[in-house]
Formats: sequence, C-alpha cells, structure tokens
Amino acid sequence: MARASAFILDSGDTFPALGFETVAHGRVALPDGFGDGWGVFLAYRAHW
Repeated sequence: MARASAFILDSGDTFPALGFETVAHGRVALPDGFGDGWGVFLAYRAHW
C-alpha cells in the first residue's frame, strides 16, 4: 500500500496535530481532544 510519508507512529510517540468536523459533535482537534493520560483514535473509513 502506498504511503504519504515514511513516518509511522509507534508506542509512546506523540500523536500529530489533526482536526476534522464530525457529523454531530462539531470540530474535534487531536491530540488536544485526548485529554490527560491514554487516548485511542479509531478511524473507520467504511469503504475504500
């Protein structure tokens, strides 16, 4: 699979800045939206 860059996140890496609009909850900004401690980001594309 082609990648946009060679950078791959690993355990302990800082999540890159990312912002997007949701269907029902307005704008989400990551990693700020994770808060303190652990966070999980799950992306479901539904169809390629």
